[in-house]
Amino acid sequence: MTDPTREPDTMGAADQAPPGMPRWVKVFVIIVGALLLVFVVLQLAGVGGRHGPRVHGANAQVVAPSYVRGPSGADDGI
Repeated sequence: MTDPTREPDTMGAADQAPPGMPRWVKVFVIIVGALLLVFVVLQLAGVGGRHGPRVHGANAQVVAPSYVRGPSGADDGI
């Protein structure tokens, strides 16, 4: 027969571990981590080239078009 000192509902609850992280979450984290690692390595190696706000025309002077300003700098009336 059954042992009256044991409670069958609570005996196995402490022995079981909570469910783990789903497989798709693990795969997603691994993929994002790998992409981040590749990005950092490429940036440190300089493979991506020079980027930034001053790449295009860093040494160029800004010249106003002649139809906007006259020789004296005054507006031509356009």
